[in-house]
Amino acid sequence: MALYPSPLPRNWIHDVFPSFHGADVRKKILSHVLKEFKRRGIDTFIDNNIERSKSIGPKLIEAIRGSRVAIVLLSKNYASSTWCLNELVEITKCRREFGQTVMPVFYEVDPSDVKKQSGEFGKVFQDICNGKKEEDTRTWREALVEVATIAGEHSSNWCSEAEMIEKIAADISNVLNDSVPSNYCDSLVGTTIARALYENLCSNFTHTAFMESLKGGYTRNYLENYEYMLQLQEQLLSKTFSHKELKIGHLGVAQERLKNKKVLIVLDDVDRLVQLNAMADKPEWFGCGSRIIITTEDLNLLKAHGIDHIYKVDYPIDEEALQIFCTYAFGQNSPEDGFEELALEVTNLSGKLPLGLSIMGSYFRGMSKHEWINALPRLRSRLPDDIKSILRFSYDALCDKDKELFLYIACFFNLKSIETLEDHLEGTFLSLSHGLHILAERSLISREYGFVKKHSLLVQLGRDIVLSQSMYEPGKRQFLVDAKDICEVLANETGSESVVGMDLDLSEINREFNISDITFKRMCNLQFLRFYSRFDDNGDSKLHSPQNLKYLSLKLRLLHWDYFPATSLPSRFSTEFLVELNMRNSKLNKLWEGVQPLQNLRWVDLSHSSDMKELPDLSTATNLLSLDLSYCTSLMELPFSVGNATNLLILNIEYCNNLVEIPSSIENIHNVKIFFAGCSSLVKLPSCVWNITSLTTFNLQSFSSLVQSPLMWNAKNFQELDLSGCSSLKILPPIVIDTKSKVSLLNGYSHSAEFPSSVGSVNNLIELILSNCSSLVDANSLGILDLSGCSSPTKLPSSIGSIGNSNGFRKMLNFTGCSSLKKLPSSIGSVNNLFELVLSNCSSLAELPVSIGNATSLRTLDLSGCSSLVELPASIGNATILRTLDLSGCSSLKVLPYCIEKRCQSPDFSLKGR
Repeated sequence: MALYPSPLPRNWIHDVFPSFHGADVRKKILSHVLKEFKRRGIDTFIDNNIERSKSIGPKLIEAIRGSRVAIVLLSKNYASSTWCLNELVEITKCRREFGQTVMPVFYEVDPSDVKKQSGEFGKVFQDICNGKKEEDTRTWREALVEVATIAGEHSSNWCSEAEMIEKIAADISNVLNDSVPSNYCDSLVGTTIARALYENLCSNFTHTAFMESLKGGYTRNYLENYEYMLQLQEQLLSKTFSHKELKIGHLGVAQERLKNKKVLIVLDDVDRLVQLNAMADKPEWFGCGSRIIITTEDLNLLKAHGIDHIYKVDYPIDEEALQIFCTYAFGQNSPEDGFEELALEVTNLSGKLPLGLSIMGSYFRGMSKHEWINALPRLRSRLPDDIKSILRFSYDALCDKDKELFLYIACFFNLKSIETLEDHLEGTFLSLSHGLHILAERSLISREYGFVKKHSLLVQLGRDIVLSQSMYEPGKRQFLVDAKDICEVLANETGSESVVGMDLDLSEINREFNISDITFKRMCNLQFLRFYSRFDDNGDSKLHSPQNLKYLSLKLRLLHWDYFPATSLPSRFSTEFLVELNMRNSKLNKLWEGVQPLQNLRWVDLSHSSDMKELPDLSTATNLLSLDLSYCTSLMELPFSVGNATNLLILNIEYCNNLVEIPSSIENIHNVKIFFAGCSSLVKLPSCVWNITSLTTFNLQSFSSLVQSPLMWNAKNFQELDLSGCSSLKILPPIVIDTKSKVSLLNGYSHSAEFPSSVGSVNNLIELILSNCSSLVDANSLGILDLSGCSSPTKLPSSIGSIGNSNGFRKMLNFTGCSSLKKLPSSIGSVNNLFELVLSNCSSLAELPVSIGNATSLRTLDLSGCSSLVELPASIGNATILRTLDLSGCSSLKVLPYCIEKRCQSPDFSLKGR
């Protein structure tokens, strides 16, 4: 739990940890300090029973980290002890990381001597440092400097040591009394943790009280809250002093009775500010060293009460959750043999909530494996009543609109982005952001990285609530989320105008069945229809429609139907409110005729709809963000109107095998990212494609029909180019790139191709792979190269030496298998930061240029298989950091330069093949 002024939540075990050199202070100031602390009720750690050695052990580290305040008594011989110095290092670390308060007391030493390690203090420090590791002495010095700069007490500034001690104790008391700790969390988590913490700490306090389950206790019948506050104080004092049926006459009694007592009080599941006002109005109500722990789901309550240091409890990790469950189910922290998978599933069904784990564990305890298996199906679809009743407290306290938003998220939008919610629910709520804020404040959702997340048990609660709306007539519910109920409604045509949403996992359907063409006729208010498959079934779903549907709601906002069974949408299908259209793996030939209002449409996914032959007019889809047409193998063209989708960010036409061309109107879309891989029928691309400055990836893989590319590639954010399999492309145009291009792939050319001279001027090109380009005739002005397998080039351009001079990346040039390459340009030695040069199996290479000695960053030179190489230049000796030289298979090389033979004597140099 968080204790002021810690920026991070901590479980404090002690009030104060004293660090001191015993011989200097134990019989002097220390004994008086400890006596004053005891008088004020300040709990101080004493290390009498800990055996001292050179390093501090885990018990001492735990004591330091578990203390709210560390008092450091710096005396003349403090720095003569490695024990003291290691304590100090740990204390300063806790100060930085956990916000621990540190109070130095300079007892008969000067703070400047501590800071500078000078004078008598410095002399003993230098003595202890002799023979120690440099790392140890450095951390000791840093700790001494840090503690010396902290405001503290200096004994020479006081005429009376007793007065100084009283001042020290008063300052520490003020720190300990400065705030009330709090815990903001889901009540199921917080109550369990608070109870465990209470049991762990209560032995350190003379008076304790656990005020459990305060939520729901308040009613408006209490006159001006006075009677209710009086009752709360009576309950608090009764538990604190173990006095049953204690009665008080006014609200000042609690403060008077508790102000000098060191108490541990837990206020569990607070839901009203009046409860805090009644039982913990101010820190001054409680004695020094008291701990007040508050758990609540409502963050606003803590803020309203002036509590700033708040700890939001997270759920236990998977391993911890399983251990908690097993403790209750098996009486041990691991499953019994044969129950491993069952225990793991129940743990997941419990949502990793500690209280849920304990309830579930107790429920299954003593059951046979067969009984476990029989009980699981119901648990998968329904919450246990005792968990549901606890969760419903927060839901029932919401207003009607916030309850409705809770159900929308539970049934349709859990784990979706806030942007998605805003688009799909536009106009449904007066202020969606305010509703999300309320749900987050009540711990009913969390908002992480722009997404809405609802705990699995709360999702199940929402689904249980909609199931209970019309238990025996599912067609009259607001949301249909149970697969069995949905199949019943579809088969019997019992849907009604009450239905707003349907969510069906097609993989849960266990039999084939048909729906009629009028199944959706009476569901006129249906807005969210989602029939999805969690798995790739590699075939049709079990849901069939012998005839095309005649009706779908005119109010649809979301239409997601994987494996849609009809060839077209209803003739009266309306797109006025449509935000998302997702028809993956459908049998659709087309969508609709004519111009439809598509201003609300954001996302379209028709991927793997292999019968889709044409797209409708998209001229009104001005807010479309994503269009996925991948694997629409029958699609032959894109409508010219696609250029009106000026906000389009993603266009995926991968493996549209019959797509012949892309309309020039695409130039109107400035921020789109296009994915083209596998469009084998595409003959040419419009030049405007390459002027779309937002494009980062050009994946033209397997464009076997592409014979002509644009006149100029001018992609400002270009990062990757893949032309592998473009077997018909013979000429590449000039390239203009002004970014850090990570990878450029032209892999597998089978025709003679002429490489553009402009590549040499690409200053930020990091890597260019031309492997297996067997007919590449001339590579002019290339940059960072992998030319492995390019058997035709006979020379490299001299401009290679200027490649990459604008960046500091290490360079690797790979010319493996360039069997026609006869020599390297002299500029090769000028390649900035050339780290590795691979010339393996360059069988025509007869010599290396003298300039190779200028490659002072070269560490690896691979000449293996260079059977024509006659000699190495003596200048190679200038490559002083060369570590590996491979001459295996250099059959024509008879003599090595003297510098290489001398280098062989060095243990960090490797010569292979000799």
